[in-house]
Amino acid sequence: MCLDLTAMTDATDDTNGGSAPADVARRIIEHLNARDIAAVEALWAEDIIEDIVAVGTFRGKPAARGFFEELFEAFPDFYLAVERVTGDDQTAVVQWRATGTFTGGPFQGVAANGKPVELRGVDCMEFEGGLMRHNTAYYDGAAFARAVGLLPAQGSGPERALFGAFNAVTAIRKRLGG
Repeated sequence: MCLDLTAMTDATDDTNGGSAPADVARRIIEHLNARDIAAVEALWAEDIIEDIVAVGTFRGKPAARGFFEELFEAFPDFYLAVERVTGDDQTAVVQWRATGTFTGGPFQGVAANGKPVELRGVDCMEFEGGLMRHNTAYYDGAAFARAVGLLPAQGSGPERALFGAFNAVTAIRKRLGG
């Protein structure tokens, strides 16, 4: 279920001109969905840290911008649906559902294969002076790998075979003492 970003009321005290963290977080998501990276950058501190747990850490505006440019190139129809936003005077937490089709360029070294992807995740954003200075994004990297075909589907025959091979190698290593 998508929520109307303008209807959210959790931690949206607008006494400082709309720079409450929850408000800024909503604007960042809106700008990402509009592919307006320049507008997103205007809401980042110069030394922004984007810690995308399943992928890596991107330090500074150029690195963070590069991550999103690569993401949008790989998933031309990428969209973040906000499910919930909450926050206080220094933080915002955004629960989201991302969708996209892997039809563009490569993403993190993986060639596009046309597969649809749907992921659920959470961003934990820290703000200072109305700008985001740190974001930690959590999502299930294995679910992404399954969606694009890097890992077999959960519960499938190929997954059982993969686990069987892994467990056989583990058993041999144990017998050999290492």
